[in-house]
Amino acid sequence: MHLHRAIGLMSGTSMDGVDVALIETDGESHVVQGPSGFRPYSDPERRLLRAALADARTLTDAAARPGILPQAEAFLTRAHAEAVETFAKANGIDLASVDVIGFHGQTVLHKPESRLTVQIGDGAELAQMLGRPIVFDLRSADVRAGGQGAPLVPVYHRALVQQARREGGDLPGVVAFLNLGGVANATILSGDAEPVACDTGPANALLDDFMLSRTGQPFDADGALAASGEVDEVALTALLSHPFFDLPPPKSLDRNAFSAAPVAGLNDADGAATLTAFTAGAVAWLLPHLPEKPGLWIACGGGARNLTLLRMLREALGARVVTAEEFGWSADAMEAQAFAYLAVRSHLGLPITFPGTTGAPKAMTGGRLVR
Repeated sequence: MHLHRAIGLMSGTSMDGVDVALIETDGESHVVQGPSGFRPYSDPERRLLRAALADARTLTDAAARPGILPQAEAFLTRAHAEAVETFAKANGIDLASVDVIGFHGQTVLHKPESRLTVQIGDGAELAQMLGRPIVFDLRSADVRAGGQGAPLVPVYHRALVQQARREGGDLPGVVAFLNLGGVANATILSGDAEPVACDTGPANALLDDFMLSRTGQPFDADGALAASGEVDEVALTALLSHPFFDLPPPKSLDRNAFSAAPVAGLNDADGAATLTAFTAGAVAWLLPHLPEKPGLWIACGGGARNLTLLRMLREALGARVVTAEEFGWSADAMEAQAFAYLAVRSHLGLPITFPGTTGAPKAMTGGRLVR
């Protein structure tokens, strides 16, 4: 078995920074997890990325870069190069030993219904900066073929579960991964069947925006503010009335697809509690669309640190909900590891999206390789 050494890079919809992770993998079901790191964005850097989101709203051409987008793209590429260099130095990694780097970039627009998804980040420039092969633009081939282009992580979740089962891990027949980034997405794994996956709704995006506007804090640490508030059932019902929740998987959404307007009149604590309950309730709305109810939900992403959200998820799902750490996996590094894994699969010509995960017409590879 030949293992490829890969670094994965992820800047998610929460826009908190760049996650970096090293793995070794055969691109199938053998994964050796290495170290991980994080390069946070400063407040001015986050403001630049938020401005890029605003300037991207009217895009109809994935290659266009109006307004602040060229400045944001140049910054983002530099920040990823810095993240890799700092990570390699801190962990004694010779970049020459790395076969490929998976570069997600920053999503600024995701409109699969228009066959359009835009991730800023210059893959060719990053390859020049780091001197390593880069796989980037991992979503657009799927979207052009009529798929949702998201979520992309399910094939990595499948590899982890296959490996855990092979090693005698205590897993029920149906397992779900729940990635709680800016947007939440779920992967449902039943036996050896192809994964079923979709976005479920907002995870941290609405709550983070609410926290920033009300308190100046970028997120609700540990879910403490939400824990001190009461859920407003009228506002929660209004939030859950969005037609997205009635759609069967696969489905995906843009970070800005939902509005926090229903909680505008609530105090800070009740608003945070209601938006947290919205994330949990949105996941529960997926259950009627699934052929089998998962016996275990494995939470990862930044929201896995929100204790109030985990409690609400257990109540809403009526199932065991644990964090990835319970299985020796990293909740924080999961997506970055996945993009390392996806880069290897892309390099090998293996599929990264499937009809059950994105609605693609067939199992599809994706990504562009630059050296």
